[in-house]
Amino acid sequence: MSTQQPAVPSTTKAQISLRPPTTSAHLAQPRSFEPPSTAWLSGTWHVTDSTLPMWESKRNVSFTYTPISTPSSAEPIPRLDDLVSYQNLSSDKVKTIEGIDTPSSPSTSGQWEWRGKGWLKIASSHWEILGWGDLADGHQWFVIYFAKTLFTPSGIDVLSRQKEGLPEGVVEGIKRDLGASEDAGVKKLAGEMFEVVRN
Repeated sequence: MSTQQPAVPSTTKAQISLRPPTTSAHLAQPRSFEPPSTAWLSGTWHVTDSTLPMWESKRNVSFTYTPISTPSSAEPIPRLDDLVSYQNLSSDKVKTIEGIDTPSSPSTSGQWEWRGKGWLKIASSHWEILGWGDLADGHQWFVIYFAKTLFTPSGIDVLSRQKEGLPEGVVEGIKRDLGASEDAGVKKLAGEMFEVVRN
């Protein structure tokens, strides 16, 4: 088994600005936040850092989003097929979790309701994008907040379009902004973040 890929080096500190989760009813949402387009979000993303305990014993975690509906007046934001792939640390077998993401409301982008497929149809969760960006060197990133469910705690994932990950300055900027959040839950999660194995 190969070793974990090194982080992409960076000599500069990135200025990252993340919004609080909409579940933080007491905190105002920044008017400047613009969620990414469906086209930008579509495709495969690699989880580089997380606070979710389920990923501590996993490696090569990726999310693949594929639009499954066409935008219309009744459904301006398409639903997404949501495929999660991963391997256990001690196994080469690739496992998957399949679900469907439905926009939380017809007019609200960046917030989704996930529902599992097959035997996981009883499982559901709310997730939303706290921030995203395109870097000058071609890297792309975004940060997901997952609300607590009956089966999982609330959590945060950092995702990169490239498997090798993000420049260290970007990751540190994300952690720094999460740690400065006015949302107590997010601030606590910032201290629990770990790097997810990618090899």
